[in-house]
Amino acid sequence: NHVWCYSFSLLKPITKTRGAIIISVSMGWAIALHGGAGDIPRDLPPELRELRESCLHRCLGIAIDALNSHKSPLDVVELVVRELENDPHFNAGKGSVLTNNGTVEMEACIMDGSTKNCGAVSGLTTVVNAVSLARLVMEKTPHIYLAFKGAEAFAREQGVETVDSSHFITPQNIERLKQAKAANSVQVDYTQPIPIVDEPPVSNGDSQIGTVGCVAVDSSGNLAAATSTGGLVNKMVGRIGDTPLVGAGTYANKFCAVSCTGKGEEIIRATVARDVAALMEYKGLTLKEATDYVIKESTPKGTTGLIAVSSTGEVVTPFNTTGMFRACATQDGKTQIGIW
Repeated sequence: NHVWCYSFSLLKPITKTRGAIIISVSMGWAIALHGGAGDIPRDLPPELRELRESCLHRCLGIAIDALNSHKSPLDVVELVVRELENDPHFNAGKGSVLTNNGTVEMEACIMDGSTKNCGAVSGLTTVVNAVSLARLVMEKTPHIYLAFKGAEAFAREQGVETVDSSHFITPQNIERLKQAKAANSVQVDYTQPIPIVDEPPVSNGDSQIGTVGCVAVDSSGNLAAATSTGGLVNKMVGRIGDTPLVGAGTYANKFCAVSCTGKGEEIIRATVARDVAALMEYKGLTLKEATDYVIKESTPKGTTGLIAVSSTGEVVTPFNTTGMFRACATQDGKTQIGIW
């Protein structure tokens, strides 16, 4: 029932547009992942840029191998997000930014497009891989969303890997919190450092790290999405962002899979991920048309980025911020890694 979409595969395989990469292919698997959007400085030191690019490249390779091995999209997005959570250069898992109390409160969501089954968690302080706990919520409970003490108790019950919360508190993020407190602000991914009187400035790029996510479609058109984050720097204890909210930061159905990054409050207000799917379902827009509209019209400039794939293998990575760490690939061998 999606034959009308197939004609888009006759377009040039790679098309570059301002703020996005679009890859269109005939029916086949496709993958996209992100490491956060924001005011990414163009003078980001090479050693810091290369660390992030190397991780994206490695995770893309893991995803390609998994899809070629016929793993389900749900398995693939969980696998990739786990890898990104374990990298301290992104704002999830090991690299999670700190609350105004100097603690971590991690959150994640995962969704299967074929069934619309989904799971989400918030307020995690000891769970190594929040995305895997979100999947267990989806598969092992009658609920969709568990948070804080209840989520931590469920993690212990399920025997998932946990560590002392100090594992997640990196020197870079301690400095990052100090900078945000000095500026008296709550800061989104990649907010630029501000010089602090009588204190050494945060080195450019050291703690500018971003939310992570992954979307995938297999050659049968099955879709899945997953997102994980530590939230905002200097956020109030108890704050919940867009990432674990189904339809805001994460969504998948039979039309597309979407993972968002940026300023959570704006993404929540615009129900970004669900709006992309709704524009495709109810107005018959292509994935590119739907995401272009949402990024340009529904969210303020400088607040939002997303990655998405459609059931026909189209991939888009639009953003209205300075940049977004991202990577994508399709079954016919097209790959792309980008920042700005």
